[in-house]
Order: sequence, then structure tokens, then C-alpha cells
Amino acid sequence: MVRVRHRREAKVEPQALWDAARSVRLAETRALGRLVRVRIPGVPSGTLFDELLRSEGALLSGLVGRIWTLRRDYPTLSGPDDFRDWHARGTVRVLFANWVEPVSPGLTALVSETRVDAVDFRARLGLAALRPLISTSQSLIGNEALEVAIRRAQRS
Repeated sequence: MVRVRHRREAKVEPQALWDAARSVRLAETRALGRLVRVRIPGVPSGTLFDELLRSEGALLSGLVGRIWTLRRDYPTLSGPDDFRDWHARGTVRVLFANWVEPVSPGLTALVSETRVDAVDFRARLGLAALRPLISTSQSLIGNEALEVAIRRAQRS
């Protein structure tokens, strides 16, 4: 399993930070936005993170498939049960979790965590081939997406 977690704090209330995070467009995140659009088909640069972060202060979303290929052949899931029960050979399940958590009065953390779990040995080999890309690009989440949200929330 691969687990990547980022956390940034801002001197704002939780709802203000969550609203700011939801208002960030992929295009505002430079390299991260380009990487998301390359890897996930049909995501335009003007897409708001709101489409990825729908909820009141938290979101869980998932993706399944062979994420190491350039085919971008990710099956469509109809809901959480499909994700939880996914076990197609040679594939992985990717869980994206984003939330805000109060730290103290006037201080809130924005957290993003991604977990990738291979369903079998063949998928573990594919995931191993992808680890260098994950290692070099994972910091974009904290350095681009979360930082844009923090700056925006603190300006409001």
C-alpha cells in the first residue's frame, strides 16, 4: 500500500478554509493540475476542486484501475460499495480523502490523504513501477493545491 498525507494550517475558521479549498481551480495548481488532467480523462483545466471536494468539511472519493498505464481506462463506479468490493485482477484502488480539522480557535488544518492498494501481485508490480512518479510528484499536493487554498482563505 502507498499512503501520502499532507497537512497545512491556516489562521482561519474551518468553513472559510473549506470554502477556499473548494474554490481552487486545477489550472491554479500548475504542475499538479496538469498531472491530474493527464492521468484522469475528461477533467478540464477550469475544473474547481469543489467538484473533487463536495461535502461539508470532508470528502472521500475513489478511483480504480491500472493507474500506471497511459490508457487511462478507469472503470466507472456507481458508489462506495463498488469501490470497497473492487477486486479486478491487475488493478488498484485509490482512495482520496480531504478534510478540515479545527486545531484551536481561529486555527484550522487542511488535510489531504491518498491511499493506493493493489488487489493482487500483478497490481503490486505495476504500482512498484509507478512509485518513482509518486515520490517525485506527491509534494505538489501540499506545495500547490493546499497552499493556494491556504492563501485564499487567509486573504478573505
